[in-house]
Amino acid sequence: MPWVIAIMIFLMVLATAAGLAFSEAARSVSDDLSSRVTVQIVEANADVRNRQSEDVAASLRGLDIVAQVRVLPEGEIRELIEPWLGTQDIGEDIPLPALIDVTLARKAGPAELEELQSAAAQLSSAARVEPSSGLIEPVIDLVRSLQWIALGLVFLLAAATAAAVIISARAALNTHDETIGIIHLLGGTDRQISKLFQRRIALDALLGGIIGLVGGAAIIWLLGMQLSALGSGLVQSLGLSWQSMLIIAAIPIMGMLLAMMTARMTIMGALKKIL
Repeated sequence: MPWVIAIMIFLMVLATAAGLAFSEAARSVSDDLSSRVTVQIVEANADVRNRQSEDVAASLRGLDIVAQVRVLPEGEIRELIEPWLGTQDIGEDIPLPALIDVTLARKAGPAELEELQSAAAQLSSAARVEPSSGLIEPVIDLVRSLQWIALGLVFLLAAATAAAVIISARAALNTHDETIGIIHLLGGTDRQISKLFQRRIALDALLGGIIGLVGGAAIIWLLGMQLSALGSGLVQSLGLSWQSMLIIAAIPIMGMLLAMMTARMTIMGALKKIL
């Protein structure tokens, strides 16, 4: 029994950690990008493009809704597109747009985007304002889908744990059938008998839960070290807050309570049928 529950809790810890990490990553990225927009100036003439980008940046800095404006250097833009276009003569054969990273004082809604587009269009007809959140929205949707899948796995594992407890409780009743009959003859009640089995199953569940938690925590720590080494912004956001850590640490306790309630209902139901 303890080893079966240890395996279930181990898998439940991993599924819960994954769901919480996906939830925090989606929230962190969404909050970070919801107040940021990118202004593109698509102009083939490099001199005109550079002049317009500086003029547009200066105009945007004067708006009340704008907190920070940064014109991306051409070298940084080259680094962004090198994974897709390679290191050939980018900027000569293929003209690069000017990019302006804008951080707003509040969330970028339709009104804010319209105000930015109007201010930029007055200085450059080639200016395009795009919300940063829209560029990564498909990734956020995927992360949220994975979060719901992880939550579904947690419920399935909880159901499997309850099923294992039911099987164990029934097997224990069958093994001690004669002893239960003697206790009944001596005046023992179903509640007293149920408490004996319930206490034993609770201890087994707690032991298995602790073993599963330790194993799951070790895997989470190793994965966290590897994700930190990747250096990707979205991947690095797959961390766990202290609130999430508390939820994960409480899984063995919740598993023990689930085992106790399941054992109680199973044993009380079986004892009523015996009598």
